[in-house]
This record gives sequence, structure tokens and C-alpha cells, in this order.
Amino acid sequence: MIKNIIFDFGDIFINLDKTATALELSKFGFKEITDELDKLMKDYEKGLISSTDFISTTNLILPKATPKELRAAWNKIILDFPEERLLFIESLANENNYRLFLLSNTNELHIEQVIKNMGIKRYTRFQNCFEKFYLSHEINLRKPDASIYQFVLKENNLKAEESFFIDDTKENTDAAELLGIKNWNLQVGKEDIINLKSKL
Repeated sequence: MIKNIIFDFGDIFINLDKTATALELSKFGFKEITDELDKLMKDYEKGLISSTDFISTTNLILPKATPKELRAAWNKIILDFPEERLLFIESLANENNYRLFLLSNTNELHIEQVIKNMGIKRYTRFQNCFEKFYLSHEINLRKPDASIYQFVLKENNLKAEESFFIDDTKENTDAAELLGIKNWNLQVGKEDIINLKSKL
């Protein structure tokens, strides 16, 4: 029996354009994600470096861009948050049939942009739907590392077999499945979180 639902954020609730940042950065000479850049982005997502250090280090790799241009390019990925998804999660929270958690790989600059796009009132409405709101840069862990799922289970005294995890990235749902967590690898553009109940 499912008692706990753990949600991803990007492309589950808020729409993303995952190609927009690379496209924008290509104007400044970006061609591909090198090992150096991959590590930098993952460290930033884990909150191991500050936003200032992240932008200044990226600037060394892409010196043709200004720090302001890099921030703008980095945040191009963040799109809209459809109202029907906010109303859906509020309705689910009000029913009080499940313990609800958010578990997102995200970073400080992206969350700042999300709040700017949504407005603090709508963002707070969203946050209030969850018992705990876990952002990778605040807990220094990221999906698909097993430690992040174990952290959420242990901190909230959850049983894996009673928990259901939704994420659009198969690597992340596969990692949860290895721990015995039931899951839904949501297909963006074909499925929508508002139809969650048909998956439980």
C-alpha cells in the first residue's frame, strides 16, 4: 500500500526547456559538456560551490560571455508552471491520504528564477503542499545517487515499499527502484502529473 509520494520538480510540475541553455551558451563558444564542466555543474547542484563561484568558473571556460549573460543563459531552461498542476497538488495535499515530499536536483540560481517566474505567493502555495521540500543544493546530495533516497527515507521514517517516486529521468527512477521504491518514469509531453491517481 502506497503511503508516501515523492515528486521531482522540473518537467513534473514546472516546464523546462532542457536545450535552451546549451543553445544560448553556443553563442559564446560552448560546444559540449566537458568533464570539467560536468563536475562543476554537479558540484553546484549539490551546493558545494556558491553561485558567484559557479558563474566566475564558468566564465573562465567561456570568456566571451559576461557574468550577466551566463546567468541569463543558465536560467533559460526555466519555463512556466501550469496552474492546473498547482491546483492538482493542492487538492492532493488537502485530501491528506498520502505524505507528500518534493525531491529535486536544482541549484540556487534556478530556484531564484523559479520564484521570480511564479511569484512568491504561488511558490509558497506550492511549497506548502509538501511535508518536506528537498532541493539538492540545500542537502548536498543529488539524484541518482542512492544516498539521496536513503536520506529521505531515513529522515522521515519511510518504508521504501510504501513509497512512490515520480521523475522524468529514467536514471533517477531506476536508482529508486533498486532501493525498492515504486516509481513512475513520467514521459514528458505524453503524460502529466495531474493523472497521477491512475498510476498509483
